[in-house]
Amino acid sequence: MELTRTPHVVVIMGVAGTGKTTIGPLLAARLGVPYAEGDDFHPPANIAKMTAGTPLTDADRWPWLDAIGRWAHERAGLGGVVSSSALKRGYRDRLRAAAPGVVFVHLTGDRALIEGRMSQRQGHFMPAALLDSQLATLQPLEADEVGVAVDVSGDPGEITERAVAALRDLPQPSL
Repeated sequence: MELTRTPHVVVIMGVAGTGKTTIGPLLAARLGVPYAEGDDFHPPANIAKMTAGTPLTDADRWPWLDAIGRWAHERAGLGGVVSSSALKRGYRDRLRAAAPGVVFVHLTGDRALIEGRMSQRQGHFMPAALLDSQLATLQPLEADEVGVAVDVSGDPGEITERAVAALRDLPQPSL
């Protein structure tokens, strides 16, 4: 069966530089659902901290995660893709509390590849210097979390197709 539209709300997650902003819209288009850029949910104070190279605290992240959770809740049963680093289990739990049917696509890759991609970006507020703090914070998906890990080597089209194939194998949410 071809997966062209999904009732899932997909949170595309991973450390900075894995391609959430590139793959998210491609995945949403492939699934026939809207895309929301997670960075747009950050309050200005968070953007200022990250621009200055200061990692966010959990207290900084709660309002941001809550805003993403509200968006995901509003899309329940309709489908959607939203990006969020969602690095810690507790962050993902908070998103699931707001929108119980969310599914995670964890973009993963080799540190050197990710750092190389970050150094190529222009105009993004997240400096490559924060990659190590993100990798140290990252808690990969656990067995009881609904989601898939997708390798980010290759071009955006290949990565998107890997994500679609992995999502196809997930059970449909109970709504």
